[in-house]
This record gives sequence, C-alpha cells and structure tokens, in this order.
Amino acid sequence: MRCLLALLPLLVSLPLQAVDLVVVEKAQRTMTLYQDGQEVKRFHIAMGDSPSGHKLQEGDQRTPQGRYILDYKKQDSAYYRSIHISYPNAADRLRAEALGVSPGGQIMIHGENPNSALSPEEQQAYNWTNGCIAVTNKEMDQLWQLIRPGTPIEIWP
Repeated sequence: MRCLLALLPLLVSLPLQAVDLVVVEKAQRTMTLYQDGQEVKRFHIAMGDSPSGHKLQEGDQRTPQGRYILDYKKQDSAYYRSIHISYPNAADRLRAEALGVSPGGQIMIHGENPNSALSPEEQQAYNWTNGCIAVTNKEMDQLWQLIRPGTPIEIWP
C-alpha cells in the first residue's frame, strides 16, 4: 500500500493522452475535449461578435459551424498560440461562390488578446473575436498539450 501511495504523485503529474475529438457548442459557449467517447476537459469560450448562425463570408464576425479538422498549430500567434481550424471546407467555398462572396479563412482556436486592458476572465465574459474561438492563455497551454494536428472538431449551434 505504501508503494502505491508513493507512486501517486507521479501518476497525478502524468500528462493526459491526446484527445480524439473536440466539440464546440456555440449556444452554451463551451468547447469539450473527448478521448474514446469520454469527456476529458471542458472550457468556456469566446467567439466572434456575431456568433449565431454559420459563417457565410469574410468579415461577418461569425464562427463557422460543421465538421472540420484542427490541421496545424502556430506557436507565434498574435493571440499567444493558436490551432488552425480547416475552414473553409468544400461546402463552405461552394456556398460563398454561390453568394458571390469570399468565405474568409484563418479561423483558429487561440489565446487572449494581448492588447486588451481586461483580465483573462473579463475577456472571456463576452464574444470579441473576428470569428475565432478564444480561451485564456493558461487554457491554451492545456489545449496545446492535448490536441494533435489532424484532430476532428465539430462546431454546433
């Protein structure tokens, strides 16, 4: 028993395994990480200034909806660190083309606005991005460890 207790600090400090699914629920302003169907971690998020509805065009301040891939990480982001969402997909491009607009792009999960006078918690109290998904820098560090390029993300209304 003492041997198990002695190992407990080591087990607690082991990093979590990379997740295999990220789910964003825009109405609840949450992002949940899953591994093998089990919830691993949940975050409160900030999004674009106009979060309702699917992103239709560049500059509409909306966060896209649908299934995408978290396809690469950017260490030197203007917003601390970022993980790119594969928006626009083929359907998004076709929709934008039919509307005669640009679908936009560069939608990311990222950290805090470095130019804000607000605390990280105050920043998260409202939607302030141009369509991205924002978390605190501390939370971004956790995501950085848990998300690998190629992880699917589902973004729901």
